[in-house]
Amino acid sequence: MRFHSLVLPKKTLLMNQVAVNLRRNFIRPASNYTRDFVKIVEVGPRDGLQNEKVLVPAKVKIELIERLAKNGVPVVEATSFVSPKWVPQMGDNKEVLQSITKKPDVFYPVLTPNLKGLDAAIEAGAEEVALFTAATESFNRKNTNCSTEESLVRAKEILKKALDQNLRVRGYLSCVLGCPYEGKVNPKKVAEMAKELYDAGCYEISLGDTIGVGTAGSMATLLEHVLKAVPVEALAVHCHDTYGQALANILKALEYGIRVIDSSVAGLGGCPYAPGAKGNVATEDVVYMLNGLGLKTGVDLEALIETGEWISEQIGKPTNSRAGAALMVARRRKQSLAEAAKLKSNSSKL
Repeated sequence: MRFHSLVLPKKTLLMNQVAVNLRRNFIRPASNYTRDFVKIVEVGPRDGLQNEKVLVPAKVKIELIERLAKNGVPVVEATSFVSPKWVPQMGDNKEVLQSITKKPDVFYPVLTPNLKGLDAAIEAGAEEVALFTAATESFNRKNTNCSTEESLVRAKEILKKALDQNLRVRGYLSCVLGCPYEGKVNPKKVAEMAKELYDAGCYEISLGDTIGVGTAGSMATLLEHVLKAVPVEALAVHCHDTYGQALANILKALEYGIRVIDSSVAGLGGCPYAPGAKGNVATEDVVYMLNGLGLKTGVDLEALIETGEWISEQIGKPTNSRAGAALMVARRRKQSLAEAAKLKSNSSKL
């Protein structure tokens, strides 16, 4: 019996890739990619809140998302369509997504870890989804109970179905600068996986320093490799501040031309599957730094700080934003001085 090869001719493979590129580019969000504009992807309502042990009411999540959009954040990750058995905090995903009063110029992606989650997201009316995989075998097995190769196969299945439904698809690649189980990560491996996600149809790949061990040096080494495989306009960085290195890593990424930054209002959250990974970089701190660099974000920092204070009060925790906390203290002191001056002025008139 003769077996025919399943390897497609090069011409067929090229045509398939062209088709993927056309679909990705046709449905990708309109790009604001310029040298002086940085797109903020707010992950607080999903990545930030998923670790909270006390369930946050849906109405609070909805208000948080709407506040962030009003603050000028162009992308707000709304929720995750994952089994509530594994992440109870996201059990209200459908209610949250369908109850948001959406702004026409804001995108509201949702995380879909598998085909079941994708189907639920589509049914709930999602227009953009995000999928994820990790750069190490151990993290993939701990996180999704499958190998890295199997994780990529799943991701591509989600991609294909989502693109067939004309959804935008963003990819998360975790543990790019370090793994809680394997330690250092080979940047060549990260570049290879990022390219696979891009070639399969992701319009953007977010490089995640999941446990926050990266430094400006390791970020530079990583980007030297990844930028040879994926266009700079299709890359984002997602930095955790576990070791206080997030802003330094973001600044280094900016030097390499990255113009998309993931962050979380009030520094909420981390990854429940990464031991020790506490603290997404705070959106307020990122915007404060970007303002100081003369880069545009479209975000109202003063309003954003108020949102950070508000959500911190709602969950009963102090803000993790250094800039937010400092600017709120400065604002209150200014108000106190103004009130004192007014009282002094009034008393002098008596």
